[in-house]
Amino acid sequence: MSTGGNKMEIESGKRRRKNAIQQTVLAAVGMAGLLTVAAVAPNIFQAFPRIIGKQRYKLAFQARTAVQRLVIKGHVQWVETSGKKYLEITESGQRALDLSIARASAPARKKRRWDRRWRMVIFDIPERRRAVRERLRILMHEFGFLRLQNSVWISPDDCEELIALIKADLKVGKDILYVIADSIENDTWIKKHFELS
Repeated sequence: MSTGGNKMEIESGKRRRKNAIQQTVLAAVGMAGLLTVAAVAPNIFQAFPRIIGKQRYKLAFQARTAVQRLVIKGHVQWVETSGKKYLEITESGQRALDLSIARASAPARKKRRWDRRWRMVIFDIPERRRAVRERLRILMHEFGFLRLQNSVWISPDDCEELIALIKADLKVGKDILYVIADSIENDTWIKKHFELS
């Protein structure tokens, strides 16, 4: 394997770990309602129980860095109560947490019985918001949608709430349409993809 390949794998692993730490901090704040920064570390240690020794100090530092990143993103905010500073989840943080939970449970959706209706997500996001458009395509893929065209994705599952979350998170509103269709022409290949009869 080339050095470049190793470097990419290492960087990818670091990004995944950084995101996992941020999600753990966000979940801890979301569940606690209010959380002191000192209480973040114990929650992180519970989520990463195999980390021992000196690595625990590094993990605690990474947790504090994750808090700062979440504050910058607007997912958590500092509030003061009785002279003490606490972290509190914001609306955008709650949406991000809900999306994370939905993403984690996405594989379980396929086990539901199909109601013989298709759910389509159609979007027309302007070029000036290209990064948002690409993010949406990544989310569609992550949630198990099938791409019919660049801006048309399909699923056999009821996902209206998920799409509402995505709309709110990406601030796209009317740029995304959610459609329920009873039939699609030549859908045999689509049924085969989703393992439907």
